[in-house]
Parts: sequence; C-alpha cells; structure tokens
Amino acid sequence: MTQTITAIQNDTIDSICWRYYGRSAGVVEKVLEANPKLADIGVILPIGTEVILPDIDTPQQTKQTIQLWD
Repeated sequence: MTQTITAIQNDTIDSICWRYYGRSAGVVEKVLEANPKLADIGVILPIGTEVILPDIDTPQQTKQTIQLWD
C-alpha cells in the first residue's frame, strides 16, 4: 500500500525517507522511481509538494550471537 505525504519546510527526499522508512540507503532511489518528476524540483522540496511513498520492505536488524564454547 503506497502512501502520499506532503513536504514540510526544508524537506528533502532523503529526510522524508529517513522519517518514514527509518533509513535512506537504497530507499531514495525507489521513491524517485515512484515520483519521476520529483528530481526536477531540486534538493529542497517546496512546502506542500506531494510525495508518493511506495511499499518497501525494511529488513529487521538481527543481532548475531557469539558462543564462547562450542
């Protein structure tokens, strides 16, 4: 399910991805694919710009356990 959000003051695609997805690595590209004209606007988005946020799987971080004795 995609979601549409509205840019606030001094918003960038990177900051929107960080707020919504919790990361920007590998996500910014997918948001730009969903919004082809967004890259033409510039780095800082004007207030009120509609941004479509596609569904992206965000992997859960897993902790690796180390056993001292095997």
